[in-house]
Amino acid sequence: MALFNPSREEVRRFFCETWQKQTLGQILTPLEILATQWIAQHPEYHSLLSNTEEALQKDYTPEGGITNPFLHLSMHLSISEQISIDQPPGIRNIQQRLVQKLGSEHEAQHQIMECLGQVMWEAQRLGGNPDAEAYSLALQRLL
Repeated sequence: MALFNPSREEVRRFFCETWQKQTLGQILTPLEILATQWIAQHPEYHSLLSNTEEALQKDYTPEGGITNPFLHLSMHLSISEQISIDQPPGIRNIQQRLVQKLGSEHEAQHQIMECLGQVMWEAQRLGGNPDAEAYSLALQRLL
């Protein structure tokens, strides 16, 4: 899998193979361990992740009204990485305060995910890079 720009198929295979390794009790890499922690919190994705061929074929469009599980899980991983390195600066503190406020790390991540999704959508719409300042401001507004 390309480290920074994996294809759609590579992302889907990563999550499916990781979940299958977890269910078979096989040794996981640190990234796979983190992925399985988020997959475990999304039981609605387990059957899809157990069927790689179906997962590779399924399309998720905004018109379909179904959340793309691979995008959702990828965002959990991205946010976990952002928190671990505190980038953007202050995200770790914001996440900790949200966890206290909401009583759930998962729900805190979902709120952060809304901010990240908005910034990513805006970057795609404008054909540029994500606006780090807009992301930071959106995160601060969560509190």
